[in-house]
Amino acid sequence: MAMALPDARPTLRVMIVEDDPLLRDNLRVLLGGEPGFHVVASCDSAEEALALLPGARADMLLSDLGLPGMTGIELIRQAKERQPGLDILVLTISEDRDAVFAALRAGACGYIVKGATPRELVEALVDVTDGGAPMSPRIARMVIRSFQDAQHGDDNPLTPKERNVLIGVRDGLSYKAIAARLNISAHTVHSHVKHIYEKLQAVNKRDALVKARRKGAL
Repeated sequence: MAMALPDARPTLRVMIVEDDPLLRDNLRVLLGGEPGFHVVASCDSAEEALALLPGARADMLLSDLGLPGMTGIELIRQAKERQPGLDILVLTISEDRDAVFAALRAGACGYIVKGATPRELVEALVDVTDGGAPMSPRIARMVIRSFQDAQHGDDNPLTPKERNVLIGVRDGLSYKAIAARLNISAHTVHSHVKHIYEKLQAVNKRDALVKARRKGAL
């Protein structure tokens, strides 16, 4: 049984961005058959979505993150810059913590993991129109735990410069690239990393990143 939006609401204009052709078609058919929804565009890349966005007059962007070329996170960021009132719901396979928070920081207002039922997806879209921030249960728990860890963790021991260096490490940059980003020498980057490890009592990069997040440093 279709779940219609209340009659008082205008039709929700949805743009779909998904590189899997079968899933993209399934989403288009699903939403196209739902009262109160109208699929204004169905794209296989972020570049295509951004090109169509001005004329599509979309209210909602339903996007994957793992797209060819430009990432879904960059699409979210640019789409929000161009159309601040656009609601964006992520539909992706990734449950990676960094991906979740990067998408939310970029401007997504919800995060649904692929495998959700069609009804759950439609309800999530309706929830967004009501001002909600729908998330798959595991994602919601991850977000809650992150805030709890930050609340109950130790005070951030890193200086602003050390934090910026660690962000570069998190982003997978080499010491040379971090140095160029921060306008310091690679030797200075190496010294900062050494101090970061000491302050966090970390044994490797992964350990440092985990402990930094727990302490609210990232």
